[in-house]
Parts: sequence; C-alpha cells; structure tokens
Amino acid sequence: MSPDLTVRVRVPATTANIGPGFDCLGAALSLHNEFEFRECAPATSDPQAEAPHLTITVEGSEAEGIQGDRSNLAYRAFCHYFAKRQLPVPGLHLTIHLNIPLARGLGSSATAIVGGLMGANALSGSPLPRTELLNLAIELEGHPDNVAPALLGGCQLATMDETTQTWTLCPLEWSPTIVPVVAIPDFELSTEKARGVLPKQCSYQDAIFNSSHLGLLVKGLETGRGEWIRVALQDRLHQPYRTALISGFAEVYSAAVSSGAEGLVISGAGPTLLALSPVKCAESVAIQMKAAWQQMGISSRVAILSLETQGAIIA
Repeated sequence: MSPDLTVRVRVPATTANIGPGFDCLGAALSLHNEFEFRECAPATSDPQAEAPHLTITVEGSEAEGIQGDRSNLAYRAFCHYFAKRQLPVPGLHLTIHLNIPLARGLGSSATAIVGGLMGANALSGSPLPRTELLNLAIELEGHPDNVAPALLGGCQLATMDETTQTWTLCPLEWSPTIVPVVAIPDFELSTEKARGVLPKQCSYQDAIFNSSHLGLLVKGLETGRGEWIRVALQDRLHQPYRTALISGFAEVYSAAVSSGAEGLVISGAGPTLLALSPVKCAESVAIQMKAAWQQMGISSRVAILSLETQGAIIA
C-alpha cells in the first residue's frame, strides 16, 4: 500500500425481506452512503494491534448517530479484513458521507460493513474477489439479506447449502414496471427490538404459506404482474408481529394500496415502509403515504427509487 492512497467506496441502501423473503431476500436501492479511506501512517507490525492512527469524520443529517472511534462499524469491518488475511492494519483517515437514515430498515449497517471491506480490499490492491468479500460481510452481519444486495446490487436471494455450509446467491429479475417507493418516518426502530417480538417457532402451515408466497413473488417481480405481487407480498413469519411496533402502519398501507400500489411491506426490520407500485401510480402513492402519516402527526420522508443494479463500487 502506498502512503496517502485514497479510496472512495459507494454503497447502496437495501430493503430486506420484501414480505415473505424473511432473512433471505433483499434488493439494492438507488440511495447511497459513501466512504473515503485514506491511508495516513505505516501499518502496525502486529496484525492484532490497533491501527497507529485513526480519524473519522462523518457528514450528513444523522452524523451524530455514528461512532467516531474504533467502535465504528465501517472501521471494524476494515480491521476484520486485515485480521482475516493476517495482515497489519494501516493508519487511516475515514470520511463517511451519510445519506441513508439510521435504524430505519434501509441497510445502513450493511453499507458500513460492505464499505469497510471494500475499502480495505482496494487499499490492498483488490486481491479478494467479491465472493470472498461477501462471505466476510455475512460473517460480520450474521445473515445475507442486506449485505448481499449492498455488495452485488440488484435483487438477491440467498440460500445456504446445508452440506457445505456455504451461501449460494441467486440474482432475481425485477421488472422495470414495478417501482419501489419508500416512506421513512422520523422515528427509529432497532433491529434488536424488531427481532425480539418474533416467536421462536412457527407452524408447518405458516412455513408452507411463506414458501409458496416467496415463489410467487419471484415470478411477480420478474413479470411485473400486479395480481401476483399483491398476493405474494403476504407474510406470516415476521410482519404480523412487527406491525404493532410501527405507528400508523395500517393507515399508510391503506393509503398506498388505494393509490394504486400493488402492496406494501415493512422494509427490513422497519420502520420504513416499502410500497411496490406501477410506474404510473408511483407519485400518487408517495404523496398519499406521506399524507397518511402526517395526519397522525408523524413526519416522514418519501422517495421514489429504483433498483440499484451495480452494488458497491469504487467511486
């Protein structure tokens, strides 16, 4: 690595689960965080030691919510890369340009993990392929539904090979006639709290229900057939338990569907809500979702997005 080498990484937001695809389905969205890594000091001789120098600067409306020390998630992912390769950690200036809101179900943590790993790999001359970076990202995140689309782009279905304990990623087609519309409220919902309300077990009936609906969702997204998507977005594994944590869910759902959306789901662990809309209805859906929350005294930001096909890139 050369002194003062600078690498910029751009990582998209993600929406995970998309109804029945709990912990296995996610899509990258056209909203991004950016991470700038500048090597600023010689590496330590001990690969387990802390870097000799670290400064972190965070820019963006929620910058105060990001740690500026060695506990920073992007920095921990950066160090994890070097530890796995048994290499010394360089000194670092890290600048984060924050555009994705925190704790809203849009994969902000996944961007930090992917950004840290991509930055470390690029500073090292990019010796690891994305498949290996993905394994490191899943190791840190614990599940693939956010980090896979953040790294690879598009809509990704992740499955575990029970024999080899390795992940297989399957990119899914997403019809351009279906537009993701997000409504992001001004309150947070931690992933821990959202997972805490889930039951420890589910019935065969619920498992079969979700399996069939996930299969239909794959074809619905591919073809853009609204009648399939409307049914396919139904879920029994997580959303029935989480909707009570999101004030106004029923009202926003009703507003989205009555405005032409094919359906509405919780984005990731929430509280952001994701509507899948035909192109011609997207603007009306966005306006009415925001209005529904506004009538309850809840401020929100709405955005008509698109599928981000590139994934994380060196900018």
